[in-house]
This record gives sequence, C-alpha cells and structure tokens, in this order.
Amino acid sequence: MARNFGEIAFTQSVKAEQDKHGSLLQYVRMVAQGPDMNTIGSAEREFIESRDEFHIATVSETGWPYVQYRGGPTGFLKVLDHKTLGFADFRGNRQYISVGNLKQNAKVALFLMDYPNQVRLKILGRATILEGSQAQAAIAELAQPGYPAKVERAILVHLEAFDWNCPQHIIPRYSKEQLQRLVSPLQLRIDELEEEVRQLRASLASRPAS
Repeated sequence: MARNFGEIAFTQSVKAEQDKHGSLLQYVRMVAQGPDMNTIGSAEREFIESRDEFHIATVSETGWPYVQYRGGPTGFLKVLDHKTLGFADFRGNRQYISVGNLKQNAKVALFLMDYPNQVRLKILGRATILEGSQAQAAIAELAQPGYPAKVERAILVHLEAFDWNCPQHIIPRYSKEQLQRLVSPLQLRIDELEEEVRQLRASLASRPAS
C-alpha cells in the first residue's frame, strides 16, 4: 500500500469502518511503512501506455460522483513526464458531464485494468482542461494519427498518488486482438496439419489400384 495513497483515501469515516471490521491496524501499519507512489516509473509507464481504455471518476458541485469510460487506440493515455498524464478528449455523446465536473472540482480518480493478467492500477490526481488556442500544442502531442475521432480538448492529470491493487476477484477477459494473438499459433498449426492431410490424401489417390 502506497503511503500517500492511503493518506488520501483513508479518511476518518473510512478508518471508522476499518476499525469496525477489524482491518484498521493492518492498514495503519501498511500506510506507515509503505513507499510514496507519486512519481511514474518505468513499470507504471509501460502499463499505462499499453491500455486502450480506462475509467475516470469525477464529482459534481452537488456532490454526486460520476464514472466515465474512456476508450481509444492503445497508448492514447500518455505519460508526459514522471508526474503528468494526458489524453486527447474525443467527442462522444456531448453530455460533457466529466468536463463540467472538472471545471469546478479538479480532483479525479483513474482506474486502469489489465484483465488477462489480472492487474489494476488506481490513480488519484488533479485535472487541467486545455481548450481553444492554448490546447493546440497539447492536442498535437496527444492526438492519435489515423484515429477517426474529433478531438475537442486536451486533459492533463497531475499525479497525487497511485496504488497497484491485488488481483483478487478480477475475472480474466480478452479483447478480439488479444484472442487473435493467442489463437494465431494454434491456427497456424491447424493449417499445417490440414496441408499434411491434403498431401497424404493426394498421394494415396495417385497410387495405382492393387
């Protein structure tokens, strides 16, 4: 458990529930002894930039949380430096709930999943929205060449803390591309065996009748 993540996430009401259910002392020790995880290292960069989707949570001015799915080509969520993530905000259904929420409360939580390997990464940060003329340089850096989506703005996430989560209860799931990579060697072997069968049948058919 990252120390700074626990200090942010474990509020007094959370600690009261931990105490009620017998896990408070465990987490007090874990947070006290845990490292600060507020800079992105090579493992985090590789994980983040190999994602093709993530979820982002914001909070409205009326206190309601909102979780939005964000998807795109692999690597559309980029690591800009050891403290900053960024992504091009593609036009969607034009509800602008996350954007509106961020205009009054910059705090965000990102949830990144690797279902096949049962790994998840939680990120807490503060978002900056870049629009109009001030966004052009950031959009150029974050845009995905060839991806057919209109980019409306750039969103930067300034890291406060992150934590790797345990794999418990993560059910492995695979994308079409991941399944194709897994099945491809098997399909090649099937093709080889079918060709061997075809050649054997042809050889047998060409033999004169006894």
